[in-house]
Amino acid sequence: METITNPAALDYPSIKTRQQAMWAAGDFGRIGVQLQIVGESLCEAVDLRSCDEVIDVAAGNGNASLAAARRFADVTSTDYVPELLEQGRRRAETEGLPMEFRVCDAENLPFEDGAFDVALSTFGVMFAPDQHRAASELLRVVKPGGRIGLANWTPDGFIGQLFKLMGRHAPPAPGLDSPAAWGMETRLVELFGPYASNLRTERKAYVFRYLSAQHWVDIFRRFYGPVHKAFLALDPARQSQLNDELLALLEKHNRGGSESLIVPSDYLEVVVTR
Repeated sequence: METITNPAALDYPSIKTRQQAMWAAGDFGRIGVQLQIVGESLCEAVDLRSCDEVIDVAAGNGNASLAAARRFADVTSTDYVPELLEQGRRRAETEGLPMEFRVCDAENLPFEDGAFDVALSTFGVMFAPDQHRAASELLRVVKPGGRIGLANWTPDGFIGQLFKLMGRHAPPAPGLDSPAAWGMETRLVELFGPYASNLRTERKAYVFRYLSAQHWVDIFRRFYGPVHKAFLALDPARQSQLNDELLALLEKHNRGGSESLIVPSDYLEVVVTR
């Protein structure tokens, strides 16, 4: 796993501009909505209460935001991709759930210190390029005794393996830590340990359920920004190669047999208490 050797040399604004374009490409909401169960589980893990002020950081189209609002918390949903926040707004309106929405960067949250009882992020803040800055912002906006709940893909699970595969075809900026580092307890201790009264993790699995491996590839190629952009950047021969490598990875993890695709992907459910 690559580590940052000279963070000051990294052009974070340019990296984030490219990331924003990537997540705005395709239609991540079509993928994200399938992960709703993770947001529900995370709200239970942090023991969410109706009196809690909650911020969902890098919320995407609002899975954790909606889960918290369903538990009558006061929720602010944030992301740096306006289109995804708008999808979250429409979902909340459909359910009649009151919620605030703010376009903002996970590394520069426009809120006062200690403004929230709970901060949540499901497969979101882990993609912030400056990991120390993102963790610092989560800690800053949560009051002492508050909780930070995270769901992060692990390096050795299916999605972690997908990151590695995609990195061979669309390399990330040199020097960046892998997002999957957030799925390692050792890294979380580095980021949060000195400021936490308690840090607990539980390894869980989200299960992708599709018609077939090719069905998964077709859906992700069309809607999931990182895969969508990677295919667009390749010539036809390399697109075919990437398609075949994705099929092989999926079949390696498939427990659905020949008639369907069932692929568990491990993630780390994290609760940090300030």
